[in-house]
Amino acid sequence: MKEIERKYLVTSKAFLSQAIKSKSMVQAYLSKDPERTVRVRIQGEQAYLTIKGKSDTSGLSRFEWEKEISLQEAKALLKLALPFPIVKTRYWVPFEEQLFEVDVFEGVHTGLVLAELELDNIAQKVTLPPWCGTEVTGKKEYYNAYLSETGDSNVQKNS
Repeated sequence: MKEIERKYLVTSKAFLSQAIKSKSMVQAYLSKDPERTVRVRIQGEQAYLTIKGKSDTSGLSRFEWEKEISLQEAKALLKLALPFPIVKTRYWVPFEEQLFEVDVFEGVHTGLVLAELELDNIAQKVTLPPWCGTEVTGKKEYYNAYLSETGDSNVQKNS
């Protein structure tokens, strides 16, 4: 139940030809208390409720609990969500025995493309594909909860 991940800006669309699948998703936040966030996500015909704890000081690790819920429940919860839901397409891209999740944001965050890599442990060695750029792990402005705070963000977007 511990999430360990690294996050990177994506510098090109080269990942698209390497993706093994993709799904559109909408996610919105029910709570963004500094100690925990509560999120509802609709991904295709599946829906999830997720609770994430506060990140450790490195920004690499935090507690995460996720449960699949019905699509009907998720749609009802979306009505309670904070403004500015996140709309994106997620691509699963294998590279050197690793699986990157690349999020291409839409709407007010169009132009932002982020790659995440979940790790087994904090010290795990990461091999980056050529389309990964600057690491933004631990930078709150690149986390979905932060992006959902406003319809406008000051994050560096990919061009």
